[in-house]
Amino acid sequence: MRIAVVEKILSANDQLAAQNRSWLDKARVFSLNFMASPGAGKTSLIEQTVSRLTEKLRLGVIDGDIATSFDAERAQAAGAIAAQINTGGDCHLDAVMLQEALVEFPLADIDLLIVENVGNLICPANFRLGTHKSVLIASVPEGDDKPYKYPGTYRGIDILVINKIDLLPYVKFDMARFQRGVEALNPGVKTFALSCQTGEGMDAWIEWLVHSQQQYLKTEF
Repeated sequence: MRIAVVEKILSANDQLAAQNRSWLDKARVFSLNFMASPGAGKTSLIEQTVSRLTEKLRLGVIDGDIATSFDAERAQAAGAIAAQINTGGDCHLDAVMLQEALVEFPLADIDLLIVENVGNLICPANFRLGTHKSVLIASVPEGDDKPYKYPGTYRGIDILVINKIDLLPYVKFDMARFQRGVEALNPGVKTFALSCQTGEGMDAWIEWLVHSQQQYLKTEF
């Protein structure tokens, strides 16, 4: 019975996720779901992304956290239109939560929406939100074993960002081992290695975002 209940919940979530995607497509807003463990640098990457894209794209950010509005405030200070979702204890966002935020969000005023999921490497991967791409931010200090420990998350992503590469000389992180684990789960996944602290690798990330948003606008629905 437990399996049937879980399947029913995920099926209902997927239906709402499809509605969310429809709303985003109607507004012609390209969207990303940012996932990561706590401290991997989701918010820092959002800050750097917003500040570098301000003159090219209009950005919106919806932040998911168990409590506080700190991350939404940081995104807004960087130049984005931002809103906060507090889950009240849930370890992930779901399509219902995002839909409630989208109802109030000024989609007509943005070109790109970043949804910052709750810091967790398990639950967020199981709940579709309706965004166009799923982005996982990994970080060097977390260790090179994460693809092996959390295969479900790494298997389901569209984009991988390896953050904090400026720390490679100072921490034990075998990039080759990490990449072997990723490749076994998600062959050919688009990957960006960068540092929000130094800016290394950020140009390629920004270029991809601009190109992807432009290609999205050419899509016929």
